[in-house]
Amino acid sequence: MIYSDFQDKKLSLLGFGAMRLPTREDGSVDEELVRDMTKYAMDNGVSYFDTAFPYHGGHSEVVMGKVLGEYPRDSYYLATKYPGHQISSSYNPAEIFEEQLKKCGVAYFDFYLLHNVYENSMDVYLDPKWGIIDYFKEQKRLGRIKHLGFSTHAKLEWLEQFLDACGEDMEFCQIQLNYLDWTLQDAKGKYELLTERGIPVFVMEPVRGGKLASLDADNGAKLKRLRPDESIPAWGFRFLQGLPNVKMVLSGMSNMEQMVDNVKTFTEEKPLSVHETDLILEIAEGMKNSIPCTACKYCTSGCPMGLDIPGLIATYNEIRFAPVVNSVMHLQAMSADKQPSACIACGKCSQICPQGIDIPQVMKDFAEALDKIPKWADICRQREEEAKKLRQ
Repeated sequence: MIYSDFQDKKLSLLGFGAMRLPTREDGSVDEELVRDMTKYAMDNGVSYFDTAFPYHGGHSEVVMGKVLGEYPRDSYYLATKYPGHQISSSYNPAEIFEEQLKKCGVAYFDFYLLHNVYENSMDVYLDPKWGIIDYFKEQKRLGRIKHLGFSTHAKLEWLEQFLDACGEDMEFCQIQLNYLDWTLQDAKGKYELLTERGIPVFVMEPVRGGKLASLDADNGAKLKRLRPDESIPAWGFRFLQGLPNVKMVLSGMSNMEQMVDNVKTFTEEKPLSVHETDLILEIAEGMKNSIPCTACKYCTSGCPMGLDIPGLIATYNEIRFAPVVNSVMHLQAMSADKQPSACIACGKCSQICPQGIDIPQVMKDFAEALDKIPKWADICRQREEEAKKLRQ
């Protein structure tokens, strides 16, 4: 197993993410298979295990706590998260934290994260009325949290704002980082910003929820010719091995086959060469089917509605690739008069666009696509209802 240095600790570079644990036909977590996978992970040097309050309807923390409780407490690192990103009428960090300790059967967490600090949740985390950050800083002082950090899906400028506000209190940051999102979600910019600030990077979605675990026949063949013994998912992990500030890579493994293959990949460092990196990024560009906006911003100065057209197109490109909740979170933070439906189709933007993009049509298509995606607010309300049930 490859290990990285994090302060006084040696972390396995591969972490076991508990968001996508194996399940039975009735949807419940397959605890026995989780136990077998955890044993294989521990036997092969994996030491980092990551869960969160809402995963598997609140059962992920329970199962991971029960399974890991069969091992000496100093033989693994356990991470979980505070759900301040969920929409709620009030926030009680002490209540949630005490419940998490009880569910996991531990006296402390090795790593504790503010869950998804982004445009809509940042005010919650920073609001002195809730005292969230101050509470967790105190738990760290008491030794009930060994290391405090945060996860984020925020755009680069919002990430920078949060770091300006309380980056000195954050020991690590977990971001969505893979060779597709290197440009699609500007993970490159986020990685570079965190590195400049001296904040270690932990990785989530290294193979984009499985999207990068299998490629079309032509692209798969290109990779196999260069590395015949590597699996397709391994290329995603090898890409990350070339980034020195990446200290831990989470993989949400759902079966033993994934565990075995990933452990094999992390038995030795084999980062991609310059040529291999160029190839994998070229493949990523071909996967996007993106609207070719270069973010020159010529279009924005003449927009009578003051729309952030490049930003909207970037989000639309994400949705065109994979219409998931994370893609629409940023829109939920915008007022209605800044969303794609606010476009009045005056055409001034298209007249000046160097790429010749029919921007009014793009905004119309984008608005129609959003109508087909479950609204982020609806999903948050559903999650909050589930969270309330768990607290009762």
